[in-house]
Amino acid sequence: MTTNSTKDRLIVALDVDSQSRALDLFEQLREHIGMFKIGMQLFTAAGPDIVRAIVGRGSRVFLDLKYHDIPNTVAMAAIEATRLGVSIFNIHAPGGREMMKRTAEAVSEVSVRENLSRPKVIAVTLLTSVDRETLKGIGIDEAPETVVTRMASIAEACGLDGVVASAQEVRNIRGAVSRSDFIIVTPGMRSAVGADDQRRTMSIAEAIRAGADYLVVGRPILNAADPVAAAISIVGEIEASARQS
Repeated sequence: MTTNSTKDRLIVALDVDSQSRALDLFEQLREHIGMFKIGMQLFTAAGPDIVRAIVGRGSRVFLDLKYHDIPNTVAMAAIEATRLGVSIFNIHAPGGREMMKRTAEAVSEVSVRENLSRPKVIAVTLLTSVDRETLKGIGIDEAPETVVTRMASIAEACGLDGVVASAQEVRNIRGAVSRSDFIIVTPGMRSAVGADDQRRTMSIAEAIRAGADYLVVGRPILNAADPVAAAISIVGEIEASARQS
């Protein structure tokens, strides 16, 4: 993965409930981080206009809506995500090979046809809130890392650009895929692991050393007394960890 600077590896999750709050955070942080994640909460509250607002002001967006439906429905949604100008968006790998292939093809086709920048299409392998007990509860008697590695291999074979995965699985994924530019986005990152609903996590330093490309950070920045200082500190941590890896 090639980025312009260390800050490009940090994605701040704008997990807030209004466009005004999101844009306030965006204006504070835009000079200090490389990308903003717009997920289900903010997109449901503010709609596609929040994406247009951030892209229109020259910043990059990771649209985190985790599309998962029949192949045609996901492919059509992917076309609209491409038209919005997002840099990355995701779909659920368990949607299957046809869904992933058709989505990748649709994005490539509309990008060429309409002269649009092609976003990276990445697959959600397994939510980081899912552990072995959760899998057993839905009839899957496998370790999470086994499921994640298999999903990543399938995503690569279907023409996707990367995956969302826990930092704990990064090394396994790197060993399973052949493309050196296959990106890995790790969510729920923090300087020190806290007690919340992210179960399969690692620290920022551990994730960088394992080979993660992008780190998604939400609450440690959003809930900080000084979000800018928190973001700058995390970028510094990423840079220091990268030098050591």
